[in-house]
Amino acid sequence: MKPTQLLAAFLLASGIAAFAQSNGAVGVPQLSPADRVLARDVFAELININTSHSVGSTTVAAEAIAKRLRDAGFADADVRVLGPDSVNGKRKNLLVHWPAADKSTQKPALFICHLDVVEAPRDQWQTDPFVFTEKDGYFYGRGTQDIKNADAALVTDLIMLRRSGFEPTRDLYFAFTADEEGGPDNGMDWLLKHCPGLKDAAFVINPDAGILVAHNGKPETMQVAATEKTYADFELRVNGPGGHGSLPTPENPIYSLAAALTRLHTWVFPVELNAVTREYFTRMATTAPAETAAAMRGVLQSPPDAAAAEQLSRDPLMNATLRTTCVATMLKAGEALNALPATAAADVNCRILPGHSPEEVRGDLERIVADNKVKVSYVTNGEGRTATAPDSKGNPPPPPLPAVFAPLETITHGLFPGVPIVPEMETGASDSIYTTADGIPSYGISGFAIDGDDIRFHARDERLRVESYYAGVEFYRLYIEGLGQEH
Repeated sequence: MKPTQLLAAFLLASGIAAFAQSNGAVGVPQLSPADRVLARDVFAELININTSHSVGSTTVAAEAIAKRLRDAGFADADVRVLGPDSVNGKRKNLLVHWPAADKSTQKPALFICHLDVVEAPRDQWQTDPFVFTEKDGYFYGRGTQDIKNADAALVTDLIMLRRSGFEPTRDLYFAFTADEEGGPDNGMDWLLKHCPGLKDAAFVINPDAGILVAHNGKPETMQVAATEKTYADFELRVNGPGGHGSLPTPENPIYSLAAALTRLHTWVFPVELNAVTREYFTRMATTAPAETAAAMRGVLQSPPDAAAAEQLSRDPLMNATLRTTCVATMLKAGEALNALPATAAADVNCRILPGHSPEEVRGDLERIVADNKVKVSYVTNGEGRTATAPDSKGNPPPPPLPAVFAPLETITHGLFPGVPIVPEMETGASDSIYTTADGIPSYGISGFAIDGDDIRFHARDERLRVESYYAGVEFYRLYIEGLGQEH
């Protein structure tokens, strides 16, 4: 099937909606007071466990979840803490299996959700990032948006569904993993290699991609990640002779590195739309404010209107949707305050459009830097350096699966009436890169409404509206039920 045909099928809202129409609107019961307490307790427990790469442990979080699920009646054999023994066993994962009630001909469904979080220096936050805090209608803490909210919701839902007597008609797997945010022990990669049965999954649901965009807490667009950029890190390094600080020379590596970074800062990668982003702008233009809608229609022209692209690019999310991006994120130079540095280096993080490889972008960086004193290397997952980068150009969008989108339509329209479902390209990167590489259709679907101007993934004072969290718990409970039924 051609990409345009794939996308057309992916967007068959009318066909997929037939399931929703035939089943009528979903009656959406509110969480009971006891279930709200459970949901809050699980969320608080996970936020209070530091799972950052520097000093934290995903193993502690995995074991805490495992205890709750075993106490809820899940068999020990179906709740497994497993992973590598590196770093004193701090990078373990949790794999939960909920077998079908009877022998099923359907392939399993797999949810993936990481437990690790990025660093959060206490002095940069108003609250302690690893102390769950509720104030002014928000839950604060590292992971409240990325992505312990989904971890907590899935755990809560498993407990509630078990208690309700729910019995899935297909096997369900839930992977709570390590090192998605970085590090050599990526949990999803490890599980796929050591638990081969996961590769038999019919599809993957990844709450760490896609977004339910809201305004003042009111959901407006359910954006489903149908494809995503490729993540790649590069190092720019300059070597020099060093020397005494009293004898400066033009060969100071810092100057060459600064010039290279200035050229990178002013460089703009070209606008390039693919099937998913073209449909994204087409659909968003029907509801966006007039000026923004006009700019969206402008970039859909062939070639894209330059003024329209420049206008949209003022928004970081729109800019990242339009093009490959590369930005310096870390600087390293010097050994002493009174000495010329022998080396100066910068780490550059790139998010690469589908259809382009890390090696292609490494070559772009060499041309942008335009200085043979600056060595451009690829940074591997284990933080090594190589002269060349992978030549893989990403994966095509997954095919439309009614088993995924039929319940999604029903539940979205029931919980959030009038909210359209729109395909999007994930501008970051997620563990879906591992599942799609193994040929498993993978979809980024988030049930937590987040205001478009309050996206705080990896940012300080990360927070989530209290009621957005509880609505997300209900969303995933209904969705697990929908995916666990015969279609």
